[in-house]
Amino acid sequence: MLQTRAWPLLALGLLLLSSPLLAGYAWLALSSFAQEVHGLRPVGGLTLNNWRFLVEPLGERPPIGLVLFNTLLFAFGVAFLVVFVSAMAAYALSRLHFRGRGVYLGLVLVLHAFPAVSLLIAIFYVLRLMGLFDTLLGVILVQTSFLLPLGIWVLKGFFDNIPWDLERAALVDGASRWTFFLKIALPQVRPGLLALGTFAFIAAWGEFILPYTLIISNKTWTLALYLQSLLGAVDLADYGLVAAVGFFYLLPVLLLFLLGQRFLLTIYGGGVKG
Repeated sequence: MLQTRAWPLLALGLLLLSSPLLAGYAWLALSSFAQEVHGLRPVGGLTLNNWRFLVEPLGERPPIGLVLFNTLLFAFGVAFLVVFVSAMAAYALSRLHFRGRGVYLGLVLVLHAFPAVSLLIAIFYVLRLMGLFDTLLGVILVQTSFLLPLGIWVLKGFFDNIPWDLERAALVDGASRWTFFLKIALPQVRPGLLALGTFAFIAAWGEFILPYTLIISNKTWTLALYLQSLLGAVDLADYGLVAAVGFFYLLPVLLLFLLGQRFLLTIYGGGVKG
């Protein structure tokens, strides 16, 4: 009975805590269609002029189609690499016992503690040396490296929950470890793979520091850099236009979050059913 009564109070508390964020999203949506924005107050009637960036380039900036393609390539590339590498590393750390396994696990955890900003100078020199500076591939590899420690630890928890009897039975029947990994283990941890892929995509989609530091040419801009160019313009910022680009930037990741939130919840559980 007490738990039943507590749920409405908990929901009300969460609503109050999230109300500033919801108000910000509401302002973003309204301002993107407003003729003028005075301070924080959209005024005038509704207009689609703020969305003109969809049909024509803004000044010297690249077309929004190219920027959107770069952002999708960046986010999908990071998500794929994080899931692909994390799955193989997590399976090996979970099911195989080898010398240095504990040290490797500790090292992975320590690497996750380093903030990206503290390594930017070293990353800059490494990418220059490899010829990957000012390329999407370079930024994809760097972003992937920062997300791998979390991905490995999360998927290791899922692989740990696969019964050993299931693996022994497969090996006795003649299956190799690679066959077991592909045909049995991966389907068992599918919720974890989807959760990690969604998390990595959202993290890459919203990344700003790495592209801002490691990308110069506007031909490889992501949406984060496109939006920053509007805010950092020499002339006065057009906040209606900024709101429209920001709302456009928000929509895909918001849709992905709504579709994948049940998988994202499993990323903190670190386990599977059955």
